[in-house]
Amino acid sequence: MKAPINISISDFNYELDENRIAKFPLKERDKCKLLIYKDKQISESIFNNIGSLLPEDGLMIVNNTKVIPARLEFFNSNGARIEIFCLEPYSPTDYDRNFASKNTCEWKCLAGNLKRWKNFDLSRTIVCKNQEVTLTVKKMQVIGGEIIAQFLWNGDFSFSEIIDAIGSIPIPPYLNRKAEESDNIDYQTVYSHYKGSVAAPTAGLHFSDELMNSLNTKIGQLTLHVGAGTFKPVKTETIGEHEMHREFFSVSKSLLKDILDHQGKITAVGTTSVRTLESLYWLGVKMIDNQTTDFLPQWDCYDMRDDISLNESFQQIINYLDKNNEENFKASTGIMICPTYKYRVVDNIITNFHQPESTLLLLVAAAVGDDWKNIYKYAIENNFRFLSYGDGSFLQINK
Repeated sequence: MKAPINISISDFNYELDENRIAKFPLKERDKCKLLIYKDKQISESIFNNIGSLLPEDGLMIVNNTKVIPARLEFFNSNGARIEIFCLEPYSPTDYDRNFASKNTCEWKCLAGNLKRWKNFDLSRTIVCKNQEVTLTVKKMQVIGGEIIAQFLWNGDFSFSEIIDAIGSIPIPPYLNRKAEESDNIDYQTVYSHYKGSVAAPTAGLHFSDELMNSLNTKIGQLTLHVGAGTFKPVKTETIGEHEMHREFFSVSKSLLKDILDHQGKITAVGTTSVRTLESLYWLGVKMIDNQTTDFLPQWDCYDMRDDISLNESFQQIINYLDKNNEENFKASTGIMICPTYKYRVVDNIITNFHQPESTLLLLVAAAVGDDWKNIYKYAIENNFRFLSYGDGSFLQINK
């Protein structure tokens, strides 16, 4: 399987009018439209009928990450607004430890209006649990377009409590509006649990508590913290020139075993779940070959041998966890799933409708081939709503 680095991104373009982009979700999140691609045929339904499409005795896997209020607003001495966008923990690097930090921690960040932030600290007084707190941010390093920022604050508060008090939910830029109070609920899945994402795994936004409880299928959970790179446009002519974003994930040993017990009947909710599950297979192969397994770069899987079964790969990871007395396998992935990729773990994908010329659309094209054009044509002609707050689809992978 050779890396398809010469694929032209312009081949994955389509016309998306602004009025097709859903600015807000439906009042009842599980009542959106559902496009169905099954046995290479296209039809439609309502999302709360999704249970009828799931394989009998199958396994549906969701991403239980929780979006953090990652946008923090500060002002310099002249009153110029400077926005700090938290991307991922820098010190401590572990998400849980960082969020639990008291008085100080460091993050990789983006800064809006960076030219107005010279060699001085930014501070503001906030109210956290009815107490006034002074939050200061120091610019420690600038690496490429990212900043290493140190946060300092007084009081017996965790960083999680601090950003909950000051931050706002980072809704996608293509919504062209400011976050509203309703987004604090609307932009979280009902099963969100572990803080860390700066973007929602939006396919899961269609599930209500009632729908989840009604499903007659086994449900597994993993955690992948979605980075801002998920919105990063492909600005190069070929995909080989595009640098894929890196995202942290954690998968339990019990889920690995459940996947092996449900092979051929795996439904992944969202592209983030897909990226995690497929990365697991290749990291298991790396483990068999005694290679580093804490990160899967974007093209590695295309150059690796493909004679290892899913059983062998996942069992190797399970054995590793047993040997080290651990319950969760943690790593990061930058995998680029695009046409020519052969799916190893996932059989069906529940996902939204993605932007033209995006890596997410490439992932869909890898699953359904050139039929992605027919799927998106049908969605446009039948008034489906697009992107994060839009309608959903159930895609059976062509294998």
